[in-house]
Amino acid sequence: MVLPLILLLPLLGSIVPLCCRDRGRGFCALMTAICPAIALVLLLLLGIETFHQQIPRVSVDWFPALGLSLALRLDGLSLLFALLILGIGLLVILYARYYLSSQDSPQRFYCSLMLFMASMLGVVMADNLLLLWCFWEMTSIASFLLIGFWTHEPLARKGARMALTVTGAGGLCLLACVLLIKRVVGSFDLSVVLHCGDALRESSLYPVILTLLLLAAFTKSAQFPFQFWLPHAMAAPTPVSAYLHSATMVKAGIFLMIRMFPVMGETPMWSYVITIVGLVTMFYGAYLAMVQYDLKALLAYSTISHLGLITFLIGIDTKLAMLAAVFHVINHAIFKAALFMAVGIVDHECGTRDTRKLRGLFRFMPYTAVLATVAAASMAGVPLFNGFLSKEMFLTESLQIHSFGALSWMIPALATFGSALSVAYSLRLVLDVFYRGYPRWLPKKPHEAPRFMRLPLEVMTVLCLGVGIMPATLVGPLLDKAMMVVAPDVLKGQDLSPWHGFSFPLLMSMGAIVLGALIYTIRSSISSFRRDFLISNANIVFDSAVKVTIMSCGKLQEAISNNSLQRYMFLMLMMVLAFASTGLLRMSSLLGGLPLTPISPLIAVGALVMAGGVVATVYFQRRRLIALICLSVVELTIILTFICFSAADLALTQLVVSVASIILMMLALFFLPQRTPKTSSGPRLLRDAVLSGLLGVVIASLCLAVLTEPYETIAHFYNNNSVPLGGGHNVVNVLLVDFRAFDTMGEITVLGITSLGVFKLLNRLKLFIPSTSAENRPWSPEYYPTILGAASQMLLPLALLMSLYMLLRGHQMPGGGFIAGLIASAALILLYMARGVEWTTRRLRIDYQHVIATGILISLGTGVGSMLLSYPFLTSTYGHWTLPILGEVELASAMLFDLGVFFTVIGATMMILTLLGKVATPHSPSHMTRRLRRARRYKEGR
Repeated sequence: MVLPLILLLPLLGSIVPLCCRDRGRGFCALMTAICPAIALVLLLLLGIETFHQQIPRVSVDWFPALGLSLALRLDGLSLLFALLILGIGLLVILYARYYLSSQDSPQRFYCSLMLFMASMLGVVMADNLLLLWCFWEMTSIASFLLIGFWTHEPLARKGARMALTVTGAGGLCLLACVLLIKRVVGSFDLSVVLHCGDALRESSLYPVILTLLLLAAFTKSAQFPFQFWLPHAMAAPTPVSAYLHSATMVKAGIFLMIRMFPVMGETPMWSYVITIVGLVTMFYGAYLAMVQYDLKALLAYSTISHLGLITFLIGIDTKLAMLAAVFHVINHAIFKAALFMAVGIVDHECGTRDTRKLRGLFRFMPYTAVLATVAAASMAGVPLFNGFLSKEMFLTESLQIHSFGALSWMIPALATFGSALSVAYSLRLVLDVFYRGYPRWLPKKPHEAPRFMRLPLEVMTVLCLGVGIMPATLVGPLLDKAMMVVAPDVLKGQDLSPWHGFSFPLLMSMGAIVLGALIYTIRSSISSFRRDFLISNANIVFDSAVKVTIMSCGKLQEAISNNSLQRYMFLMLMMVLAFASTGLLRMSSLLGGLPLTPISPLIAVGALVMAGGVVATVYFQRRRLIALICLSVVELTIILTFICFSAADLALTQLVVSVASIILMMLALFFLPQRTPKTSSGPRLLRDAVLSGLLGVVIASLCLAVLTEPYETIAHFYNNNSVPLGGGHNVVNVLLVDFRAFDTMGEITVLGITSLGVFKLLNRLKLFIPSTSAENRPWSPEYYPTILGAASQMLLPLALLMSLYMLLRGHQMPGGGFIAGLIASAALILLYMARGVEWTTRRLRIDYQHVIATGILISLGTGVGSMLLSYPFLTSTYGHWTLPILGEVELASAMLFDLGVFFTVIGATMMILTLLGKVATPHSPSHMTRRLRRARRYKEGR
């Protein structure tokens, strides 16, 4: 279980800074570094197993139904990237301790940094593609927090939004890619997918899967045409840039392509697309790096260029090119992190990153200048530095490309020219800032940074030299294990020494250095050439695109959503009709293998009555009371149908629901205008009639097709196990409160939340009471008839007793908490209607919010109780007891759950209905009372 700790420790480290709010930055940085430091030690210890041809794995089921498991692996490739993530991450923690100002919050910074570190470790160690996607999205969220760390800076906020939008869109592409891979392979497990390369490449979905995969990788690794977000992410603090944009976030897309190379690579589509995109990105980034005046912008575009170089190597589609790509991943992470730290020191100690002001800093910062020079030489590919080795591999592999026919010679030529541009902007970075001219107009007097702020830069610089001089010793074994995953045995016969003798790639490398020096001498002409073009700001373009998208969506919404319920219903029913008809058109016959049930005269009469009730409801729609009566006829027919088919529980439920719903509709309709104008024209009525008829025919056909098709049912399981497992003969009730109790728990919770939402909407709402009927006849001054009041008081105890009876018998016979709750609610609402809200409230001091909470807590308590007894949540039990007078009775723990349902239904129903009643109390201003008050004021004035 050591492997999960490597991931969990940085995740735990994201909480540690929050516990150091009252301590200094040094203490906070020290405490934060403990968790990743321990994780790095564990990684090194576990890496020994990887070097002995053993791949540590661990897997815990999370959502087995989705195929999602917490599966981790540590092969050679994962080990390489994890070492970069943890190693450079620790150096960044130390560096940030001195970089952040006193106004910055180190707790918030380190918390986001640790969250990002854990997310990146999850990406490289995931052994489940769906889990990899989850961590992939976490990196986008964590990077958003880090890039936008300086929330007071508009550029930081815009850069964070842009990065989140682009990488988030790539994350959606990755999710679609993963789902399609699951469809082809049948599993999300990476260990299974890596052995199904032939199946993926031969699948008809391969072009779609590869396109989605590359979109995800290109957006994350800032490849053309998605490179625009990376320069604007430089608004982040420099420690963030040194970590995210050298060793981690931008390498996630590279990692994804390398990881999927064994199963998706070695095809023409892979080779052409990735090679061309990588080459374009390399030149685009290199050229723009030459014309930047901001040091971080220069490094950002150089990062884009080197990421394009790595992508180009991956696209060459040979094992040696993949070796060069992996090697350059290591080298680029080392020298680019060092350069970002050096630029951060210059910015921190000089107060600016503008190369037009930064001149001749070697006089003031000699130590930093030397360190930056070493890192820049590595980036330029100067011999004896680590960048030279991978750059020479890159040039060697460019000579092996023959995919472009007679134009293949252009690839090594372009590779050499791209390397020359890398030399040119490296010279510009070092010579212009440290060795030429004299600084002018600096906000601060330049001086060396604190000793420990330079320590991470020193470590990275030593690695640049060490890997360049002794590559086989320092990175050879690690490269070998990483390539075992991608291209086994590729290092056999390969010499990683810094000297291979005189060769044509060496000549190309030396020519690139000379050509780069010449390009550096004409840098002013290149900048002038750049100024001749219209320069577009990606932030402005991005904001404009967002605004256009929002405006287009607004116009579409206005076209569809015009606050017309009739249009909403029309569009929704048209969609239902389209989807249902599509399925029916593919069927050769409506009738399945089951015989049709004979139609009895009673069923035929019921169907005619129901149809007549529906037609009458539509016909009398403007005469509300008659329409409600017709609707009640329909509901009554449905209840009788349930009884006819022996569905007693459904019949009882429908009966009490009908009572409550009719009362609810009467209360709601009371406040609507008395007369409804006729707004539908003849053509519209014809359209609605045709749509209704077609929909009825299609739904009836669909029901006929489904009901006559043979199918397997799980009803036998519930019938056979209702008594032995649930202790009840009422299968419906046992199903609700025992077998599917968790579903019922969610339903009553939703019911309670809904009632609270209605309370929020209707509380303290006062509506005018109509004083006359539709025929302008005044309402009777007697709000509460005496006979109805007396009858309600007589019926209340009987109804409550009936409700209790239904509750207690529900486990054995038709009934249960839901039916009992609605019966009690109907009796109480009858009392409210007969006596009025105020009269009833003074006598029944019931807080229905507390009733809802009590019901949900009782139901939840039954589940927690079973857990306390070491049983799964909501496990029930039952037994037989002998009680006085009653004799032997059977009691089940699920009855307590049913009691919670009972209270929740009463509380929710009564809260909704009484709130509607309260808005119509005598204290609400009515049209009549307003006229009377106006007349009284007129008389008093006279």
